[in-house]
Amino acid sequence: MHEDYALFVAIVEAGSLSAAGRRLRISPAMVSKRLARLEARLGSTLVHRTTRRLVLSDVGQGFYEDVRHILETTRAAEARVAGRIGQPGGALRISAPTSFGRLHIAPYLKGFLDRFPRIDISLDLDDGFVDLLDERIDVAIRIATEPTGSLSAHRLAENHRILCAAPAYLAGHGVPTTIADLADHRLLAAVHQLPWRLEGPDGPVSIEGESAVRTNSSEVARELTIAGLGIALRSTWDIGMALRDGSLVRILPDICGATDVAIYAVQPRGAESSPNARAFVDHFRALFSPVAPWDR
Repeated sequence: MHEDYALFVAIVEAGSLSAAGRRLRISPAMVSKRLARLEARLGSTLVHRTTRRLVLSDVGQGFYEDVRHILETTRAAEARVAGRIGQPGGALRISAPTSFGRLHIAPYLKGFLDRFPRIDISLDLDDGFVDLLDERIDVAIRIATEPTGSLSAHRLAENHRILCAAPAYLAGHGVPTTIADLADHRLLAAVHQLPWRLEGPDGPVSIEGESAVRTNSSEVARELTIAGLGIALRSTWDIGMALRDGSLVRILPDICGATDVAIYAVQPRGAESSPNARAFVDHFRALFSPVAPWDR
């Protein structure tokens, strides 16, 4: 019975039978069979299945909240018996932007889990600003101005953004020497990344324009820049390797992206005392301070 409760919670939190199966390492067919068995035992439909997603019934929503409380209480009781109360352990769900998560979160997870082997991490990569409460995210990495309101924010690192281009592009189109020269060049940015907010000796300036290629992927914009298609405003955490090997060079060195943007770990306000989240934030704050690896 306990296992079926845990299965139901996994289905709700993963959002689909197949995702729950991957999390629990069982087949979708077995997930469906055990869910049907649970519903038959309870005599109620817990989940409405549609072609696109799962929707909790009213009964299912109440059952989920009750069962989640039961499981959390059980885990807390086990931790007290084992002397682990207040120690990191159990589920920890992280959300991060796609490129940053792949480049600067994933490589350091082994060291984190070596220190905290009882933590069970789920890392979701998404370039949108996910709803932490709706998606049940414990910690989200955000590259933005300092979050306010219902979120508590922990500053992990500066986010230095510079104008850059490939040497081949500059050889063919010339090197801009003023901000005004950008009007004569192709710009590259993902959707919603233009206009650019820049800062320089004469103060802030906004650069309007359209990307030479329309894309919803920041990684695609970076690769197009390396390929020599145009000029981009990129974070140093994203292009550090390309700058080191010469694939990209900085232009207009006295100009940078707006400095009110930084890299934060955010949590729902009131969740700061979670030992898992606190361990995660402390681990990455230590790694990225006082100077982040990509800026050393």
